[in-house]
Amino acid sequence: MSEAFAGLAPCVHCGFCLQSCPTFLVTSDESDSPRGRILLMRRLERGDTAPADPALRLHIDRCLGCRACEPVCPSGVSYGPALEETRQILAREHQVPLAARVITTVLGQPALRGPLLALARAARPLARHFAGGSRLGFMAGMLAATAPDGRQERQQRQQRQRAPSASPAPSAPPAAVFRGCIMDGLFSHVHRATERTLTANGYRLVRVAEQGCCGALHAHVGLHEEALELARANVRAFAAHPEATIVVNAAGCGAMLRDYGRLLADDPLAEDAAAFARRVVDVTEPLAAAGPRRGAPLDLVVAYDPPCHLLHVQRVAEAPLAVLDAIPGLTRVAHAEAAVCCGSAGSYSLTEPAMSRAVLARKVNALEDAGPDVVASGNPGCVMQIGAGLSAAGRRTPVVHPVELLDQSYARAGYYDSV
Repeated sequence: MSEAFAGLAPCVHCGFCLQSCPTFLVTSDESDSPRGRILLMRRLERGDTAPADPALRLHIDRCLGCRACEPVCPSGVSYGPALEETRQILAREHQVPLAARVITTVLGQPALRGPLLALARAARPLARHFAGGSRLGFMAGMLAATAPDGRQERQQRQQRQRAPSASPAPSAPPAAVFRGCIMDGLFSHVHRATERTLTANGYRLVRVAEQGCCGALHAHVGLHEEALELARANVRAFAAHPEATIVVNAAGCGAMLRDYGRLLADDPLAEDAAAFARRVVDVTEPLAAAGPRRGAPLDLVVAYDPPCHLLHVQRVAEAPLAVLDAIPGLTRVAHAEAAVCCGSAGSYSLTEPAMSRAVLARKVNALEDAGPDVVASGNPGCVMQIGAGLSAAGRRTPVVHPVELLDQSYARAGYYDSV
């Protein structure tokens, strides 16, 4: 038995996981629950079920990989690695869906990624007008959700030009921002907010060249070798700055980067990969460790929606709340689906659109009931999915990263210089 499948051994089929599973909540089908999928994966591992079995493929493909089942499991089942290995086996027997192959190819290749994401950025103003409930309208809504708020960007730029600020001392703790692929191409405004808020809280930024896609989407669809190559490239790139904390502002990337030690355990870079993984933190963690510094008031009601790979995989729950609570005047409002997946899950919204939208509908309804001025979530896929869902429901509620709100508060407080 492989180490990944051995992680399923503690499962006693108690059913504690059922109400945490977004697909089971939609279908009420045991095969769409964690314990149902564990039975299927165990049968595959024993050879009792062939990879070509259509029921196996259906229910494994439907899994979002949100891993909400793991924190609630009293037996300590490790579900994620087994799901990943199962999808590797299926990918060897069957072609990965076209949408997933296109996305992973583009994001994994800088020569393709740069021009295509630049084209996507140029299309964002048009996408806003076509956002809606149809499949194409939903995709337009996802793209529109990646755009920064132009008015706030202009205001912050003016405030930064008027407000002097001291540079961090050379002895300040070094931090290297992981830029990734989607984040760098469509959410560079979040990178800028990350860098400014880290600097305002006493961190010294270190630039790391030659870094790239984390490989999470490749691993999630079973493209194991491609994920390994991307992981090796990042380990080598960050090895040039071994003293720097690796700061990630995309929860899916953070979960993947923290898993490099396991992923490359049998690789010549195993020791470097393990050291790399120990340095990875979500951006809210160093900010929370620094206080964070309080900003100027923002009169907003905010619904925080924790990304699955931050809450369930990395187990980071309090730090994002500390970031939001550093903003005077901001009120946090709870909603009933905060701990349940939004249905994004990497390329899932394209490969399993019906299930993705069904899962999202619960989230959108809960957010509509909460009635916030803005939704905050720390993962690009979540921002795009929830933003498109709210837009399709006729709501223009913006969805932003928590550091964007802290950045706006800091700009109003006059913490930034003209750089």
